[in-house]
Amino acid sequence: MTMDHSAQSEDQNGNIELDNRRKRIVFRCHHRGMKEMDIMLGGYVEKHIAQMNDEELDELEVFLQHHDQDLFSWFIGTKPVPDEANTELFRKILDYYKDKSDS
Repeated sequence: MTMDHSAQSEDQNGNIELDNRRKRIVFRCHHRGMKEMDIMLGGYVEKHIAQMNDEELDELEVFLQHHDQDLFSWFIGTKPVPDEANTELFRKILDYYKDKSDS
């Protein structure tokens, strides 16, 4: 079964948009303003972004709206994580760095 030309173009455009979105997110994660957060978020996102779907990218973009000082305090445990930030994504990033520091 073959796709017609318009379906192929639409798929390519969708893939290009998704790739561009991922590139923007990676850039944002590596250029936070706080070196520790550049390393933590940039490293996690570099490793996982290719497998993230639109919903996960949406969640990540919302997560990135938090201030670096807050994120860093939550990650190192000096401040409690508020319920709205204590998401599966936050725990995945935290677990990624715990596993990385244990090895």
